[in-house]
Amino acid sequence: MKFFFKPCLIALLATITLAGCSRTVKRIDPSSQTDLSGRWNDTDSRLTATAMIEQMFGNRWAVVFEQRHQKKPVIIVGLVYNKSHEHISTETFIRDLERAIISNGSIRLVEAGDRREELRRERSDQQDFASLETAKKWGRELGADFMLQGTVNSIVDGYKRNQAVYYQIDLILTNIETNERVWMGNKEIKKMIRN
Repeated sequence: MKFFFKPCLIALLATITLAGCSRTVKRIDPSSQTDLSGRWNDTDSRLTATAMIEQMFGNRWAVVFEQRHQKKPVIIVGLVYNKSHEHISTETFIRDLERAIISNGSIRLVEAGDRREELRRERSDQQDFASLETAKKWGRELGADFMLQGTVNSIVDGYKRNQAVYYQIDLILTNIETNERVWMGNKEIKKMIRN
């Protein structure tokens, strides 16, 4: 009887332990606001991109350019440097910016960086492998008038179980031909975290 009781007790304890460690996963709306750790997250990225685009289009630079040149301005989104204390995927922030620019429709957006190089490789391949009628020609790219670049900075202040995290996101829009800054935007986020 003692021999039988010991394995049953071990099996029962193992089952209780495993049941206590189980995890549940629940799907939620991707646009819902979640802030579990207090670090930069998807909500911060989306809200910042929206606020910056509203600031950028609320300024007169695009109207002035269009009146002067009789065409919509063309923008290329450069790098947004992460100078904060934590890992931030600036690429998701850049995609949020690009999505907001395209949705606005009052300016044009061209590819940058690796994506542009991939398009050029495809165009090069078409010169050898596509028919003459369908191969895309060289020298037809749309040149950008302006480049949008930026930084994400942070300051962390804490005492005992309380922590304040401050993010400052700055974007600069520069005329590529003249190096003139035509717009500067800023968004600040501050979070209080209690452990």
